[in-house]
Amino acid sequence: MSRLRFLAGFALAAAPFAIAQAPPTPAAPAPAAAPGRGAPTPAMLAQQAASLADRQKMLDLLGIKELRTGANGSNPDAPNAANYDESKANPYPKLPDPLVMNDGKPVKSAKDWTNKRRPEIVELFDREIYGRMPKNTPKVTWEVTKTEDEVNGGVAVVTKTLVGHVDNSGYPDVKVEIALTLSTPKDAKGPVPVMLELGFVGGFGRGLAGRGPIPGAPPAPTGPTWQQQLLAKGWGYAVISPTSVQPDNGAGLTQGIIGLVNKGKSRKADDWGALRAWGWGASRALDYFETDKAVDAKKVGIEGHSRYGKATAVAMADDSRFAIAFVSSSGEGGLKLHRRNWGELVENVAATNEYHWMAGNFLKYAGPKHWDDLPVDSHELVALCAPRPVFISAGATKGDGWVDAKGSFLAGAGAGPVYKLLGKKDMGTTEFPVIETGLMAGDVSFRQHTAGHTPGPNWPVFIEFASRYFEPTPATNKEAKKK
Repeated sequence: MSRLRFLAGFALAAAPFAIAQAPPTPAAPAPAAAPGRGAPTPAMLAQQAASLADRQKMLDLLGIKELRTGANGSNPDAPNAANYDESKANPYPKLPDPLVMNDGKPVKSAKDWTNKRRPEIVELFDREIYGRMPKNTPKVTWEVTKTEDEVNGGVAVVTKTLVGHVDNSGYPDVKVEIALTLSTPKDAKGPVPVMLELGFVGGFGRGLAGRGPIPGAPPAPTGPTWQQQLLAKGWGYAVISPTSVQPDNGAGLTQGIIGLVNKGKSRKADDWGALRAWGWGASRALDYFETDKAVDAKKVGIEGHSRYGKATAVAMADDSRFAIAFVSSSGEGGLKLHRRNWGELVENVAATNEYHWMAGNFLKYAGPKHWDDLPVDSHELVALCAPRPVFISAGATKGDGWVDAKGSFLAGAGAGPVYKLLGKKDMGTTEFPVIETGLMAGDVSFRQHTAGHTPGPNWPVFIEFASRYFEPTPATNKEAKKK
């Protein structure tokens, strides 16, 4: 029996949760007007038409005639209503074993994992899930366009506004300039740890700076912002705009870094999608941090929420220089198990408004193939981050059920054998914890909070978790020396 067969019992072990009212993801929608924001503009309609055309071109390339419809998260009476009944959530309980190689041989040592099994898993994710990052990508030259002295929560900070100029000499028709801000304590005695958020550049905010009120979103927290919490530890923070690296729509696949590398041509079936491109941009920010004397580049973490949580997980797996990850409400295409029938499904991510996140080959698993045909699952994405620490976060089912908190927990649990093989600690249990019970003792950790679709309530928990790695105690240092 596989070491991951324990997942088979999970589907029947927990009582059903309440239904969360998440938005549906139809296969080919006309863009709906946002509440209070008017009808779709001609530009929005043109973008939607271009996305439909690009997606159809990929379907034709793959020889796919039709895809299954995704789950409807807003109408519980719809024929394709999203499932929130745990007894129906696990149709495929047996996951691919991360410690069994493609030829069926077991992984017996850390060397086997590093030299043999890990490259096998990377290849499968590259080909079938997120697409291949090009072997050669353009050089990025960073320019500090502004340096300001500011005060955030009573702490003096120095904020640098940066632009990453991507070399487009190979294809001048596409211009990419990466937007980044970096803030560090002004009175720091030396380089400080920094958390890089994939988010929205501008303002102190709470993770959605500059977006304004969002209808249906939970009330904004009243305590210190995540940036202020980091400053209280003496750390810094940075925010990168993923959409300055790659547009968040299918029409933009001939633009951004993907379009620049492809010289404006359409993608091949195994070319990278937006999630991997956003992760590439985060790595280029880390390149800059390695040159900035205010930053301890060995202690740079990465955080993202929702679709940017997906990209955070990919970036952490791709770039071993990131010291720690905070993956918030990442859902399908992130750390939710693909084989789970709960909330958002593979078919939703294959829809016109999300397919561009993934490799073209991913579409196969929403059409002629099914989730169980996937050669890898999200527990192996967590395993690719090992031995570095990962904090997996989600909100309550009422408000955040679409992302499947338990599916992400199971991914973290499924990565445990790899962490243990590499001399690290797993989560310590395979039982889904009571809400707001953090599983924080291991190097892969999990906590579900009672709020909705937000990372806010878990920031203090994550910071305490990260302190183990960024601020080791003298006792920890002594233990490290013994080893």
